[in-house]
Amino acid sequence: MSIRSAVAQPGEPHEAARPVPISWKAAGHRLLLDRVARWAVTLGGVTIIASILAILFVIVVQVYPLFTRPTATPLRGAQIALDAPPLALGVDEYREIAYLVTPDGMVFAPLTGDTPARKTPLPGLGAAKITTASQFGRGPFALGLSDGRVLPVEVKFAVSHQDGKRTITPEATSTGPVSVDPEGRPIRQVAYVETKTGPITVAAVGPRDLVLVTVSETKPLIGPPAKEESRQNLTAPGMGEITALALDARGEDLFVGTSSGQLIQFDLRDPNAPKLGRSVEATGPSHAKITALSFLSGDRTLIVGDAGGGVSAWRLIQMDGGNQPLVRIYAFTGHAGPVVAILPSHRDKSFVTADGSGTARLHYGTSGKTLLAVQAEQPGIRTAAFAPKADGFFLLGADGRLSQWSLDNRHPEITFATLFGKVWYEGYKSPAYVWQSTGATDEFETKLSLIPLIYGTLKGTFYALLIAVPIALLAAFYASQFMHPKLKGVVKPTVEIMAALPSVVLGFLAGLWMAPRIEKIVPGLFLIELVVPPLILMALFAWRATPIGLRRRVLPGMEVALLVPILLAGIWLSFYLGGVVERHLLTGDYRTWLLSALGLGYDQRNSLVVGLAMGFAVIPIIFTIAEDSLSNVPQHLVAGSLALGATRWQTALRVVLPTASPGIFSAIMIGFGRAVGETMIVLMATGNTPVMNWNIFSGFRALSANIAVELPEAPDGGTLFRVLFLAALLLFLMTFAVNTVAELVRLRLRRKYRYL
Repeated sequence: MSIRSAVAQPGEPHEAARPVPISWKAAGHRLLLDRVARWAVTLGGVTIIASILAILFVIVVQVYPLFTRPTATPLRGAQIALDAPPLALGVDEYREIAYLVTPDGMVFAPLTGDTPARKTPLPGLGAAKITTASQFGRGPFALGLSDGRVLPVEVKFAVSHQDGKRTITPEATSTGPVSVDPEGRPIRQVAYVETKTGPITVAAVGPRDLVLVTVSETKPLIGPPAKEESRQNLTAPGMGEITALALDARGEDLFVGTSSGQLIQFDLRDPNAPKLGRSVEATGPSHAKITALSFLSGDRTLIVGDAGGGVSAWRLIQMDGGNQPLVRIYAFTGHAGPVVAILPSHRDKSFVTADGSGTARLHYGTSGKTLLAVQAEQPGIRTAAFAPKADGFFLLGADGRLSQWSLDNRHPEITFATLFGKVWYEGYKSPAYVWQSTGATDEFETKLSLIPLIYGTLKGTFYALLIAVPIALLAAFYASQFMHPKLKGVVKPTVEIMAALPSVVLGFLAGLWMAPRIEKIVPGLFLIELVVPPLILMALFAWRATPIGLRRRVLPGMEVALLVPILLAGIWLSFYLGGVVERHLLTGDYRTWLLSALGLGYDQRNSLVVGLAMGFAVIPIIFTIAEDSLSNVPQHLVAGSLALGATRWQTALRVVLPTASPGIFSAIMIGFGRAVGETMIVLMATGNTPVMNWNIFSGFRALSANIAVELPEAPDGGTLFRVLFLAALLLFLMTFAVNTVAELVRLRLRRKYRYL
């Protein structure tokens, strides 16, 4: 087969068409290569999309458990033989043995197997009856007796393993009773803590009468420790009777609940001179009796339960001037009947409340949320217990029937409000956005607000683009429209090579070399924009005043090279004038002036350093894409505009720039995505402090840098681990949203200017 050509060249005689041979083998080979290339490109694209979706799937799998609700699974109950209604209940950490207090003593009841409950004698109890018990905690607790004494007790569990079987042996020990009331009146309520200086006991011996007993222990170098006992009588103000007591583990603040709904605070920081503190109506207009008080882990937040079923959280707020108002922080979902028990967790800020009808609710103190509720089969609940590992809770009725639940509550501190809203944390004057994932003590209240990290990410991106976008776009505009091709052939590859610099190198230079040098020249740095433009304008006027014969010696588009020495001179002059301004107008130290006049602190590693370093990293991307878009505008549009009498400047602004606007916008958005996802520069050039302000002289913490810093130390599967994956998901969604909007705007601009 052949193809014949009937076209003759001008001036040549017409010849018969000559056959052009085509090889079927070569054509088939080309078709095969086309198919292979098409399938390879398609497979590569599908693989990339599948990889992105797989990464997204892994992130979602790690994040999903954060928002699952806790579950409580009912377990087989138990029947404990009791001679009298129970006063208090506790369990060991394995939930195998329960210990409860009755008027006659203590009872240990195995919860597994058929071993019967066992009463244990309490040394020092004698013929007295137990009338009340303090809150069970990690250490000793106290039992109030009918003869005016208080008996400190500590329950320990010895664990042994033999033949693969665990054996738990309980033991109750006591240091001996403490005589509280010389008149021998029965103890109505009791609170007890052991501090570093000695035990503190507070007991209610009358309707409004309290006795404070402190024992100070001093350990000499030689000999036994010396003990000094102090006793103080206190009176609760108001009309109601004392119904509940709570004493923090430091022995500093005593809270008294009354039958009229009053919550009264006593300051015990000086045990020899206790002071009456704040008093509030904790139950509101109903004046319902306060039936239970308990501190959450850390002893900063007090939970109040009342006879109306209300549950609320209260806290002393340290205000300016030393004022400490007692403020209600949260009101939780209440009960239908009186609250009989408040059970705080020893591991976090969760707690369980129970009422007499058998309803138990799980709450979390930091978020102020009620997480779940369960209902026991039997009514008449007298007391309850929360497992030491916070993996179960128990309700005990007056008849000895024990109901128990296994609790799965892996991430109680996580809600949308704690992640993206203001939270009133312990020690804060008001609700705030805070990221602080670790603390110095076990009672630390985890603060995992993502808002400071999102804020820092946008702050760093803003300052980087504030520097990069004008420089990159103006440079691309000049290079594509006015620069001489030879100079452009040097400048453009040089700028593109800048993109090859590793971000870790830029971050290293920014943090260790640039930051201390910028600190010395900040006033001059801000004077550059006031000094350099006038010098450039002066150079322009001087250039126009230059004889045309001299100007013709410089090739069109090479004039910018003459501005390099002027630019360097302007920068030097700016730094010199900056020193003069600092000495004469800024009190000799601009940092002091910033703090005193504007209230702005200066951190050496700050947003200004990040803006310069990250702007340097973003400029090549924006410049390259924008310059290509401007250079690829069809030449017939430019020629037509010039032919109609427009100047090169008018053509560039009104023809080239609108036509290239889709590409320019894409360049800016790609630069935005590059800045949002930057890690090493942000990590090394800022103080990584999650603060929320737009001060250019302060640092910040970005989402990407936070992931890099904390992920290696986060326990696998823990709350922090999953929250960091959530931060990665936010980064993914932010870049996806920006790219989607950029594509929509680009297509709209393309449709708008396609007919130019």
